[in-house]
Amino acid sequence: MASIEGKHALVTGGGRGIGRAIAAALTAAGASVSIMGRGEKTLAEAVGAGAAAGYVIADVTDVAAVNAAVKQAAAARGPVDLLIANAGTATAVPFAKATPDQFRDMFEQHVLGMMHPAQAVLGDMIKRGFGRIVAVASIVALRASPNVSPYTTAKHAMLGLVRSIAVETAGTGVTVNAVCPGFVDTDLIRGTVEQMVKRGTSREEAMSRFTSQVPVGRLVTPQEVAEAVLYFCSPAAGAATGATLVIGADGA
Repeated sequence: MASIEGKHALVTGGGRGIGRAIAAALTAAGASVSIMGRGEKTLAEAVGAGAAAGYVIADVTDVAAVNAAVKQAAAARGPVDLLIANAGTATAVPFAKATPDQFRDMFEQHVLGMMHPAQAVLGDMIKRGFGRIVAVASIVALRASPNVSPYTTAKHAMLGLVRSIAVETAGTGVTVNAVCPGFVDTDLIRGTVEQMVKRGTSREEAMSRFTSQVPVGRLVTPQEVAEAVLYFCSPAAGAATGATLVIGADGA
């Protein structure tokens, strides 16, 4: 994918799971990739495995840390051309038992966690007339699921932020889009299955509760999510901004 050869890509939450798969795919496509996260050991292992060229340490909810990390990455590999906002965890709790702190935490991770790096790179992107911002959202950004109201609310807001930035940057050479995966084969899903097994559910039944909700009948791979991100970074998607691409789900 010649379009991103030599481009500097920054992937938040890039040390593991979907983020690491995205970093590896961007690297394979010729980009110079920086990954951002909180755990140095995980980040260093990803770089050592060839998934990225380097790493910077920051919690995406900390604006000062993010700004410093973006400057560090830019000093090493040039201004950021491609930003992939992937960092964030999920909170599972029935709404009746959810706390304001859980809602705040999800909002900070998924909305401010995109806002901070996007603001840090956007001015330079507009000045240079080129930039790609891709948010890794979720199918719950488009529809609701039970027992994840803090996460669902935050992902809806994240998608609203994507569309808002896209409208404000239209015509500048910067595009802003979102990938919305269904259930992805990550440590999070595998860990949930193990917890269900410990509570007496068979492994097959536990896994089927996830795979039955995916039209292709299996979990989505992180690599498939990465390919969707690559599309939004490619010339083929030059006219796409404010768009969402659903992977492994039947849409809204």
